[in-house]
Amino acid sequence: MDINVLKEMFPVLLKGSLITMELTLISVVLGSLIGMFTALLKLSKNKLAVNIAGFYTWLFRGTPMLLQLFVFYYGLPNIGIKFSPFQAALIGLSLNSGAYMGEIIRGGILSVDKGQFEACKSLGFTYFDTMKRVILPQTFKIIIPSVGNEFITMLKDTSLVSTIAMVEIMRSAQLLYASSFRPMEAFFITGCLYLFMTTIFTTVFSHYEKRLSVY
Repeated sequence: MDINVLKEMFPVLLKGSLITMELTLISVVLGSLIGMFTALLKLSKNKLAVNIAGFYTWLFRGTPMLLQLFVFYYGLPNIGIKFSPFQAALIGLSLNSGAYMGEIIRGGILSVDKGQFEACKSLGFTYFDTMKRVILPQTFKIIIPSVGNEFITMLKDTSLVSTIAMVEIMRSAQLLYASSFRPMEAFFITGCLYLFMTTIFTTVFSHYEKRLSVY
């Protein structure tokens, strides 16, 4: 393994890793918002809302993310809807994450004691106030480990966007390999950067999990 080659490749792959982190952060934040909305719909008493939310989670959890990315980037232009690689990647990852986050948040809400809902109702709280002030703060504490797992999974799954010409760390590694014919160096640095990123975020989520633990 040539040290000089490693030094030449590292800046390119580091730039790609920053794009990977940006894509992951935005996708998980948007996915969390979509997931919260989906969870509330699935817990509502409106059958239409429940069915719509159920169909959404069934569709995005039941099909491969790679297929979803292909539909957004290669399929939709056939009906006149075009996205850049970044836009298609962001939409695909966010919607996929939202489906999983919806189930995580729904499970967290259901784990909160039902007596608290009844107590809030007896105090005159609206449904919105009950969720905002009582239920969701407890839910967030409960779901931290699951959210951390989803975040790490999403970080690694961003490698799939390389198939739609999105230049993140995996695509950068492929381009370096194609131009230098040095796969060992390119993929070695890529693997190290992925491990570094996942280790950082695992540590961060573990820290918050300990701080927010419910005893």
